Amino acid sequence: MMKQIAKTATLAKAGIMLAATLMLAGPVNAQQSNLGPATGKVRIQQVQVAFIGSGQVGGGTLTFRGRNYGLTVGGLGFGGIGASRLTANGTVYGLTRREDFAGAYVQLREGWALGDQGSGTLWLRNTNGVTMKLATRRKGLQLSLGADGVLIGFK
Repeated sequence: MMKQIAKTATLAKAGIMLAATLMLAGPVNAQQSNLGPATGKVRIQQVQVAFIGSGQVGGGTLTFRGRNYGLTVGGLGFGGIGASRLTANGTVYGLTRREDFAGAYVQLREGWALGDQGSGTLWLRNTNGVTMKLATRRKGLQLSLGADGVLIGFK
């Protein structure tokens, strides 16, 4: 009886993870085709910790119109379990003024880490219309699927 309950719970968790992935993937794929040309590049290094709730802290660099700007990054959210150190590199869309980059972002994330192996994707968007698509490399032990509120500022 206990084995059956455990098996049912495992299947329910897998179903929830699949449904969450599909819900996040649809808007992200639709969004990518409407972003327009790339307007900058970004590199972020951070530490993520998750156990249902999640948190991250770190920094990085924005490259915009031939100049580099130091960044601070921090946020809280939900989804995932474990801890990892990640490096994310990607493209910025919709940035016309440097001042529009700093502020609050909504982040959708998926990824995994097992030792020195791991990868994932981050999508971030702020109220100024700035969107980032980042490919991540992770180290640690983590399964990450969720959403966060992220604050990005300049150093």
